[in-house]
Amino acid sequence: MNYRALGKTGMKISEIGYGAWGIGQSSWIGADDNESIKALHKAIDLGLNFIDTALGYGDGHSEQLIGKVIKERSERIYVATKIPPKNKQWPAQSGVPVQETFPAEHVIACTEESLRNLGLETIDFQQFHVWSDEWVNQGDWFEAIETLKQEGKIRSFGVSINDYQPENAIKLIETGIVDTVQVIYNIFDQSPEDELFPACQRHNVGVIVRVPLDEGGLTGRITPDTIFPEGDFRNNYFRGDRKQEVFDRVQKITADLDISLEQMPETALRFILSHPAVSTVIPGMRSVRHAEMNCRVGDGKGLSPEQLEKLKPHRWIRNFYKQ
Repeated sequence: MNYRALGKTGMKISEIGYGAWGIGQSSWIGADDNESIKALHKAIDLGLNFIDTALGYGDGHSEQLIGKVIKERSERIYVATKIPPKNKQWPAQSGVPVQETFPAEHVIACTEESLRNLGLETIDFQQFHVWSDEWVNQGDWFEAIETLKQEGKIRSFGVSINDYQPENAIKLIETGIVDTVQVIYNIFDQSPEDELFPACQRHNVGVIVRVPLDEGGLTGRITPDTIFPEGDFRNNYFRGDRKQEVFDRVQKITADLDISLEQMPETALRFILSHPAVSTVIPGMRSVRHAEMNCRVGDGKGLSPEQLEKLKPHRWIRNFYKQ
C-alpha cells in the first residue's frame, strides 16, 4: 500500500481509504454486519489505514462497527467522520443561515456522540457533512471547532462538499482554516480539476475523493438489465434510461482505452489517484472481495499520460442524485 500526505495535517494515509456509507445499512441494501467487519479487517491487513464514516450513516451504526474493529487492531488507523446538518438538508441550500445547520452546540453534541460510537478519545478528521461558502464568517461553528481541538477531541477539520458543486468551498479554503475537503471526482465528473484542485494545492488542503465508481456505474457491472434490491437508493439513482446510458458510456471508455469491462474498477480508481492533488480515494467495501480488489490498486501507480488524455472527452457532468 502506498501512502500520501493529507494536506497540512502531518498525517500520511493510504491511497485507498475505506468508504463506510455502505456498511451503515441505511441506503444500501444487502450489507451484512459480519461481512462488513471481515471486509474492514481485510482492508487493514492489506495496509489500509484511513476510514471515512459519518454519524448519519445508519444513525451511528457505521461508526459503531468501525469502533468495534479498531478496538481489535493494534495498527494506527485514522478515522474521519461527519456531522450531519441540524436541519437535515442534503445538500446545503443557498440562503439558509449556518445557525440552522451547524450551530456550535450541535457541532459539539454530534462530536461527543461520534466519539462514543467509535470508542475513541480523539477523532482524527471531523467534517461537516454539507457545506456552503455563504457560511464563511457566519455563526459560531468555528469557535466550536477550535474548542474541540483545544480539548483534544478532534485533530483536524474538513468539509464534505455538496454533490457536483466543487467550487462551493474555495472561499473556505482561501481562509486557511480548513484542513481537508471531500469531493465527488471520477472519470465522469472531472470538474474538480478546474478550480478546486488548484486551490487545494495552493493552500495545502488534503483531498478525499468520494463516489469514485459513480455508485457502481463505472464498475462495468451495471447493465440495462441490472435489478437492485427493493429499497436500495440506486433504484432512484439509476432510474429510467440511466442504466442504459451509463452502460453505453462505459462501453465507449473500454473501447477507447482498449481494456475489458473487468478492468473498469481498477481503471476508475487509478484515474483518480493519477491527480497529484488527491490524498486518498474512498470506495465502498462491503465484502472481503471488494477490499481485496480495491486495496490492490493502492500501489502508487497511476494511469499513463496517454490514457488520461483519452479519458478527458468522457467528462459527463450531471446530478443523478437530484435530477
